[in-house]
Amino acid sequence: MPRKRRATGQKLLRHDRALGARLVAGADEAGRGPLAGPLVVAGVLLDYEHLRDHRVRPLALLNDSKQVDAATREELYHAVLSCAERVSVRVFPPGVIDREGLHRCNLQGLRDVLSACRPADVSLVDGFKLGPSAPPHRALIDGDTKSAAIAAASIVAKVTRDRYMRAADAVYPGYGFASHVGYITAAHTEVVRERGPCEIHRRSWRARAYLTA
Repeated sequence: MPRKRRATGQKLLRHDRALGARLVAGADEAGRGPLAGPLVVAGVLLDYEHLRDHRVRPLALLNDSKQVDAATREELYHAVLSCAERVSVRVFPPGVIDREGLHRCNLQGLRDVLSACRPADVSLVDGFKLGPSAPPHRALIDGDTKSAAIAAASIVAKVTRDRYMRAADAVYPGYGFASHVGYITAAHTEVVRERGPCEIHRRSWRARAYLTA
């Protein structure tokens, strides 16, 4: 295992341990930017009294989900499930996003998963202040690159969403969901313009992809 990759996981874990709390919850989402597919929000509760020696080793490669390849994300997904005290996931399908609004869904999802990760001594969320109805929390800018709990949540959210989109590729063939997982690419834009959006495309997103060339 490359030393640099080990150091990333150790750095994230050190950040959370420095909070001086036993139970640290983190929340993050995947799918704010895509043209198609759900928004997936995840929360992870880590018990730092138990995360020692062999129990913490599976998290050695932990990193922000955007900084690792798909194979490593899958490996980390299983590591998080084996190491976490609790994991919570909330999925917002495209129809709900269109009706309620993306940002509103995101904030509600972050509140929900942190509530499901009680009792936490410290709750961390990547970037957003969630309002008084949320559990007491700290908004940490770029938190998925700083906190192990947030990075773990980002892994769970990303892998969950990517698995959904790969399954959707079989239901809606021809859109390329298995490769771009719903994000806007030149190929995705071209096929949407040719065939029109399918059931899992977000209609509320007034993207240029929906416009004819």
